[in-house]
Amino acid sequence: MSILGIDPGFGRCGWGVIGNEMEVLAYGVIETSPSMPIEDRLLEIHQFLSAIIMKHQPSSCGIEKLYVSRNTKTIINVAQSLGVILLTLRLESIPFAEYTPTQVKLALTGYGHAPKEQMQTMVKRILGLQSLPQPDDAADALAIALCHSLSSNRQKTILRSVKKGL
Repeated sequence: MSILGIDPGFGRCGWGVIGNEMEVLAYGVIETSPSMPIEDRLLEIHQFLSAIIMKHQPSSCGIEKLYVSRNTKTIINVAQSLGVILLTLRLESIPFAEYTPTQVKLALTGYGHAPKEQMQTMVKRILGLQSLPQPDDAADALAIALCHSLSSNRQKTILRSVKKGL
């Protein structure tokens, strides 16, 4: 079983796959060219993500929740990319959960407003890496996958406790 993490983007979409033992299986970015028409860029994101899913067979996915910024052109493009990502996950029957950057930082560092560098250091430590994956979008995707894994494990523990009457 593996978990896919996605840091949605339009020009660059980070992705990372971790295994049950908190090990890195693969990571990278889906890059689309600004010179391509928007529909071709969205298709490229779909095709690349489908290939990742086919290769790694994730059981679930964590996605960074979209938040509104001041740059409306950027947010619209990222929202379109997110729509393609969600559709691809649905077509592949992959359940997902969304996490804010604050939730990811809280899960990995214990502090939701930790500096990005502290979160990246924890990604490196938890996954036993010699160096932080590059580019940052891929490292962020691995952080999201870790957050999803930790959240899923916490939920399973709570459900087991409830079933046992604890």
